[in-house]
Amino acid sequence: MMKRRKLIVNRNLISIFVRINQKKKQAMATNHKVTYWVEMSDYDLETASAMLTTGRYLYVGFMCHQAIEKILKARICSISEETPPYIHNLSRLAEKAFINEGLTDDQYEVIDLLDPLNIEARYPSYKEKLMKSLTQEKCITLIEQTKKLQQWIKTKL
Repeated sequence: MMKRRKLIVNRNLISIFVRINQKKKQAMATNHKVTYWVEMSDYDLETASAMLTTGRYLYVGFMCHQAIEKILKARICSISEETPPYIHNLSRLAEKAFINEGLTDDQYEVIDLLDPLNIEARYPSYKEKLMKSLTQEKCITLIEQTKKLQQWIKTKL
Protein backbone atom coordinates (compact mmCIF):
# COMPACT_ATOMS: atom_id res chain seq x y z
CA MET A 1 0.00 0.00 0.00
CA MET A 2 2.84 2.36 0.85
CA LYS A 3 4.53 1.78 -2.52
CA ARG A 4 1.25 2.52 -4.29
CA ARG A 5 0.85 5.84 -2.44
CA LYS A 6 4.43 6.83 -3.29
CA LEU A 7 3.78 5.94 -6.90
CA ILE A 8 0.61 8.07 -6.97
CA VAL A 9 2.39 10.97 -5.25
CA ASN A 10 5.32 10.68 -7.70
CA ARG A 11 2.94 10.66 -10.67
CA ASN A 12 1.14 13.73 -9.31
CA LEU A 13 4.46 15.53 -8.81
CA ILE A 14 5.57 14.63 -12.32
CA SER A 15 2.25 15.86 -13.68
CA ILE A 16 2.64 19.15 -11.82
CA PHE A 17 6.22 19.61 -13.08
CA VAL A 18 5.14 18.86 -16.64
CA ARG A 19 2.37 21.49 -16.46
CA ILE A 20 4.74 24.06 -14.95
CA ASN A 21 7.30 23.33 -17.67
CA GLN A 22 4.64 23.72 -20.38
CA LYS A 23 3.57 27.07 -18.94
CA LYS A 24 7.20 28.21 -18.82
CA LYS A 25 7.69 27.22 -22.46
CA GLN A 26 4.52 29.09 -23.46
CA ALA A 27 5.66 32.18 -21.55
CA MET A 28 9.10 32.00 -23.17
CA ALA A 29 7.54 31.67 -26.63
CA THR A 30 5.32 34.68 -25.90
CA ASN A 31 8.32 36.68 -24.66
CA HIS A 32 10.25 35.85 -27.84
CA LYS A 33 7.34 37.01 -30.00
CA VAL A 34 6.99 40.24 -28.05
CA THR A 35 10.75 40.85 -28.24
CA TYR A 36 10.70 40.19 -31.99
CA TRP A 37 7.91 42.71 -32.65
CA VAL A 38 9.49 45.35 -30.37
CA GLU A 39 12.87 45.00 -32.07
CA MET A 40 11.26 45.26 -35.51
CA SER A 41 9.32 48.34 -34.42
CA ASP A 42 12.51 49.98 -33.16
CA TYR A 43 14.29 49.06 -36.39
CA ASP A 44 11.52 50.59 -38.49
CA LEU A 45 11.62 53.80 -36.48
CA GLU A 46 15.39 54.00 -36.99
CA THR A 47 14.79 53.42 -40.70
CA ALA A 48 12.29 56.30 -40.74
CA SER A 49 15.02 58.55 -39.30
CA ALA A 50 17.49 57.32 -41.93
CA MET A 51 14.95 58.05 -44.67
CA LEU A 52 14.52 61.57 -43.26
CA THR A 53 18.29 62.12 -43.44
CA THR A 54 18.34 61.08 -47.10
CA GLY A 55 15.26 63.11 -48.01
CA ARG A 56 13.05 60.12 -48.81
CA TYR A 57 9.99 61.56 -47.13
CA LEU A 58 7.50 59.10 -48.62
CA TYR A 59 9.24 56.28 -46.78
CA VAL A 60 9.46 58.24 -43.54
CA GLY A 61 5.67 58.04 -43.32
CA PHE A 62 5.58 54.42 -44.40
CA MET A 63 8.19 53.36 -41.82
CA CYS A 64 6.47 55.32 -39.05
CA HIS A 65 3.29 53.39 -39.87
CA GLN A 66 5.26 50.14 -39.78
CA ALA A 67 6.80 51.02 -36.40
CA ILE A 68 3.38 51.56 -34.81
CA GLU A 69 1.88 48.51 -36.52
CA LYS A 70 4.63 46.31 -35.11
CA ILE A 71 4.53 47.71 -31.58
CA LEU A 72 0.76 47.11 -31.57
CA LYS A 73 1.42 43.52 -32.66
CA ALA A 74 3.90 43.21 -29.76
CA ARG A 75 1.13 44.35 -27.43
CA ILE A 76 -1.25 41.77 -28.91
CA CYS A 77 1.36 39.04 -28.35
CA SER A 78 1.86 40.20 -24.77
CA ILE A 79 -1.82 39.71 -23.92
CA SER A 80 -2.64 36.70 -26.08
CA GLU A 81 -1.03 33.51 -27.31
CA GLU A 82 -2.62 34.02 -30.71
CA THR A 83 -0.68 35.24 -33.72
CA PRO A 84 -1.38 38.92 -34.38
CA PRO A 85 -3.82 39.41 -37.24
CA TYR A 86 -2.46 39.94 -40.73
CA ILE A 87 -3.90 43.43 -40.99
CA HIS A 88 -2.31 46.84 -41.32
CA ASN A 89 -5.14 49.05 -40.07
CA LEU A 90 -3.74 50.74 -36.96
CA SER A 91 -7.16 51.57 -35.51
CA ARG A 92 -8.23 47.93 -35.70
CA LEU A 93 -4.92 46.76 -34.28
CA ALA A 94 -5.32 49.21 -31.37
CA GLU A 95 -8.74 47.68 -30.69
CA LYS A 96 -7.34 44.15 -30.79
CA ALA A 97 -4.54 45.26 -28.47
CA PHE A 98 -7.17 46.66 -26.05
CA ILE A 99 -5.50 50.06 -25.86
CA ASN A 100 -7.88 52.09 -27.99
CA GLU A 101 -9.89 53.18 -24.94
CA GLY A 102 -6.75 54.53 -23.27
CA LEU A 103 -5.54 56.58 -26.22
CA THR A 104 -5.60 60.35 -25.90
CA ASP A 105 -7.03 62.54 -28.65
CA ASP A 106 -3.48 63.40 -29.73
CA GLN A 107 -2.56 59.72 -29.96
CA TYR A 108 -5.69 59.03 -32.02
CA GLU A 109 -4.65 61.85 -34.35
CA VAL A 110 -1.25 60.21 -34.87
CA ILE A 111 -2.93 56.90 -35.68
CA ASP A 112 -5.33 58.63 -38.07
CA LEU A 113 -2.39 60.39 -39.72
CA LEU A 114 -0.32 57.21 -40.06
CA ASP A 115 -3.08 54.81 -41.10
CA PRO A 116 -3.31 55.79 -44.78
CA LEU A 117 0.46 56.07 -45.20
CA ASN A 118 0.79 52.30 -45.39
CA ILE A 119 -1.43 52.01 -48.46
CA GLU A 120 -0.76 55.35 -50.08
CA ALA A 121 2.99 54.75 -50.12
CA ARG A 122 2.48 51.52 -52.08
CA TYR A 123 0.32 52.63 -54.99
CA PRO A 124 1.46 54.97 -57.78
CA SER A 125 -1.78 56.95 -57.93
CA TYR A 126 -1.29 58.09 -54.35
CA LYS A 127 2.48 58.47 -54.31
CA GLU A 128 2.73 61.79 -56.11
CA LYS A 129 0.09 63.47 -53.98
CA LEU A 130 1.60 62.03 -50.82
CA MET A 131 5.14 63.00 -51.79
CA LYS A 132 4.04 66.61 -52.22
CA SER A 133 2.40 66.68 -48.78
CA LEU A 134 5.33 65.18 -46.86
CA THR A 135 7.82 67.95 -46.21
CA GLN A 136 10.94 67.73 -44.09
CA GLU A 137 9.23 69.62 -41.26
CA LYS A 138 6.17 67.40 -41.41
CA CYS A 139 8.35 64.27 -41.37
CA ILE A 140 10.34 65.50 -38.36
CA THR A 141 7.08 66.01 -36.48
CA LEU A 142 5.78 62.64 -37.67
CA ILE A 143 8.84 60.83 -36.32
CA GLU A 144 8.59 62.65 -32.98
CA GLN A 145 4.89 61.78 -32.65
CA THR A 146 5.55 58.17 -33.65
CA LYS A 147 8.31 57.85 -31.03
CA LYS A 148 6.01 59.17 -28.32
CA LEU A 149 3.18 56.83 -29.28
CA GLN A 150 5.55 53.87 -29.57
CA GLN A 151 7.00 54.58 -26.11
CA TRP A 152 3.51 54.81 -24.61
CA ILE A 153 2.51 51.48 -26.14
CA LYS A 154 5.72 49.92 -24.82
CA THR A 155 4.58 50.80 -21.30
CA LYS A 156 1.55 48.58 -21.95
CA LEU A 157 3.61 45.46 -22.74
